[in-house]
Amino acid sequence: MPQNEHIERHQKKHGYRLDYFERKRKKEARSYHENAEKARKLTGIKAKIYNKERFKEKVQLKKTLKMNEEKKTKKDVETVGGDIPIYLLNRKKQENAELLSTTIKQKRLEKAGKWEVPIPKVKQVSEKEAFRVQRSGKTKRKAWKRVITKMTFVDPGFTRKAPKYERFIKPMALRLKRANVTSKKLGTFNLPILGVKKNPNSTLYTGLGIITKGTIIEVDVSEIGMVTPGGKIVYGSYAQVTNVPENEGCCNAILLE
Repeated sequence: MPQNEHIERHQKKHGYRLDYFERKRKKEARSYHENAEKARKLTGIKAKIYNKERFKEKVQLKKTLKMNEEKKTKKDVETVGGDIPIYLLNRKKQENAELLSTTIKQKRLEKAGKWEVPIPKVKQVSEKEAFRVQRSGKTKRKAWKRVITKMTFVDPGFTRKAPKYERFIKPMALRLKRANVTSKKLGTFNLPILGVKKNPNSTLYTGLGIITKGTIIEVDVSEIGMVTPGGKIVYGSYAQVTNVPENEGCCNAILLE
């Protein structure tokens, strides 16, 4: 192993610090102010080069945002007299944006990171509440392990690491595999969970698969026979958790349609 990869090796063996992702998020948030201050202070050729790079970044950002915005579909051009060409026979005429596939809408919203959720604001869950210190060793001084006290989702093939390398402990009694998902059109179903898309409390919670109130989860909706306007089967869809799973022993969610 190269000598300069000792940090990556240590992170693989022992995991990250508890506040690593929070510090990283704050550093990224500060970077915009630092870059603006640097642009104000630079002079001469260095200022020209730096401002040119910033301009390129802003143009790219505007292009990305423009791609994510929903645009109304244009009406198909009707043929003036004569028959429709053979290569256009299979195409359907779209009258307005209402016929746009719901799958495409969902993908666009996913790229922009925005959903219309039933519960827009939820109470924050602190790390002190979500994690319990696990002491190990004969001296009882080793306190770098944490036991997760909230409901978690794990993959079907999940196996625990060796005790020497395990950073976060997920108790079997607090693991979820299925959720009671309510659809406004179809009713309530018990569906398998595919993954945790976003936990509003922290990216650390999302990575660990912790499910709290307001969490966006992905569920398998192929069992209830959902299809797109084009006739294709929908396998995965997002839902928001509406209850406190660790208090009730189950996960209730509302499908984001």
